[in-house]
Amino acid sequence: MSGHDEQEHHIVSPKVYLAIFAALLVLTALTVAASFVEMGIFNPIVALAIAVVKATLVVLFFMHVKYSTKLTKLTVGAGLFTFIVLVGMTLSDYITRAWGRW
Repeated sequence: MSGHDEQEHHIVSPKVYLAIFAALLVLTALTVAASFVEMGIFNPIVALAIAVVKATLVVLFFMHVKYSTKLTKLTVGAGLFTFIVLVGMTLSDYITRAWGRW
C-alpha cells in the first residue's frame, strides 16, 4: 500500500500575497473615494463592482482556489450560482410587488 493519493501543494510566494494585499488596499481606497463622488444611480453599481473584484481576489488567492482542484472550483462555482439564483428570486419578488396599489 504505497500509493500516493496526496496532491502537491502549490507554494505561493510572499510577493504575490503582498501584491494582492496592496491591490486590496488600493481598491478599499477607491471604494472610499467613490463614496464621496455623486454618480446618481451608479453609486451602488460602482460600489458593488469594486466589492466583487475584492471578493474575487480574496477567494482566488487567500483561499487558494486558483491553485485548487477542479472539484474545489466546481464547489465555489456552485455556491456562487446558488447565491445568484437566491438573489435573483428575491429581486423578482421585490420588483413584481404592487407597492402602494392596494
